[in-house]
Amino acid sequence: PLSPGCVAFLLLLLFLSIPSALWCNCTTPLCKKSDFQCETDGACTASTIFSNGKQQHSRGCIPQEDLMPPGKPIYCLGVEGYLYTQCCYTDYCNSIDLRVPTGYGPGGTWRLVELVAVIAGPLFLLCLLLLVGAFIYHYHRRGYNHRQRLEVEDPSCDHLYLAKDRSLEDLLCNLSTSGSGSGLPLFVQRTVARTIVLQEIIGKGRFGEVWRGRWRGGDVAVKIFSSREERSWFREAEIYQTIMLRHENILGFIAADNKDNGTWTQLWLVSDYHEYGSLFDYLNRYSVTTEETIKLALSAANGLAHLHMEILGTQGKPGISHRDLKSKNILVKKNCTCAIADLGLAVRHDSATDTIDIAPNQRVGTNRYMAPEVLDETINTRHFESFKCADIYALGLVYWEIARRCNSGGIHQEYQLPYYDLVPSDPSIEEMRKVVCDQKLRPNIPNWWQNYEALRIMGKIMRECWYANGAARLTALRIKKTLSQLSIQEDIKI
Repeated sequence: PLSPGCVAFLLLLLFLSIPSALWCNCTTPLCKKSDFQCETDGACTASTIFSNGKQQHSRGCIPQEDLMPPGKPIYCLGVEGYLYTQCCYTDYCNSIDLRVPTGYGPGGTWRLVELVAVIAGPLFLLCLLLLVGAFIYHYHRRGYNHRQRLEVEDPSCDHLYLAKDRSLEDLLCNLSTSGSGSGLPLFVQRTVARTIVLQEIIGKGRFGEVWRGRWRGGDVAVKIFSSREERSWFREAEIYQTIMLRHENILGFIAADNKDNGTWTQLWLVSDYHEYGSLFDYLNRYSVTTEETIKLALSAANGLAHLHMEILGTQGKPGISHRDLKSKNILVKKNCTCAIADLGLAVRHDSATDTIDIAPNQRVGTNRYMAPEVLDETINTRHFESFKCADIYALGLVYWEIARRCNSGGIHQEYQLPYYDLVPSDPSIEEMRKVVCDQKLRPNIPNWWQNYEALRIMGKIMRECWYANGAARLTALRIKKTLSQLSIQEDIKI
């Protein structure tokens, strides 16, 4: 049994747990009979509503069961700018008049969401415009940044100013006697490139287009690279401006620049113009005499020998390998000699450090002209001589194209590409590897060539260019000397 004290304590707790009634002010019509007051077990409320530009006040009671959820009852929440509600829990505590805060909402008032939108919206648009502007600026300046790396302006070349009566021949003549042999000064290149008028398109390739242009009454060739070939454009311009590279059998470089046509930035490479076009085009159109055959072959070897040769000295020249030698990359000049072009894949050898400067682009050579060691990937890319040997193999194929078109004794063959009878028109590396490496086949050399001294020697040179072992092949200098002796023997003036 419980003691009387415990019973009294329990009764007290039970009494305290019973909710006491709460009296509140009330403005609803139902409260009129009870003298505008109400009784509740929950809370008193005071509200102010902003409607039609006026504030309306109301008071009332909320029962305990409607005070949900606990801690933040819905009935005690306001709508910012329109409804301001306050709940309280003492008798008649809702006698206060609440006012809707001003400064946002209708009629000069804004809600918090609208205020955030007004502030954040313009900031977001401003950031977006800045990003777009930065992207456009970077895109248009990218070509200029690359271009400025090509060559530093040399104050010692100020004598090459562009007088109104000065032609390209004058500029290039001064260049050849100035000692640099590395191209016109940067400011002259830009002036020339930006005053050229394009005339007609004369060729297309994977890099872009080639146009014939006019500058001060003379023709120039303008190679326009597509934007995705920017690395090739930069690389070719960089190679052409190698010290002491200028040579009669290498395409004459004039200028490199970029031009904004309003839609995108065009990448220009300006060079000498040769109306006969490439050796590929020339041989397709014309057969050649024995004299022309020797001149074409000797001049091509002469240009390649200069490329390969290293010139020592303070104004020296590194050895250069072409890596994409073919009839389409050799141009024919008016005097029926060759000029080697398209140096976008060329590599340079630094003999001091024995390193090879290979361009960081994704292009590779032409499958049909690849040497066996390139096709089967056994070439030693750390040894510069390996690249030179691969060039010699391709030169042998070019000689085969020339010799087929040689008119000897009234006989000449139709033009064909090397391996035309063994592979498709656009052979894959795998197809070329099967023919060149696995089957060890080479273009056919007709027996009747033995009846003509020029063709006999050309055939012998070809065979010695096509050895599977690159180290056993002839050098460009050796080929040049052999063909020079042949020209003397045939009484041909080069």
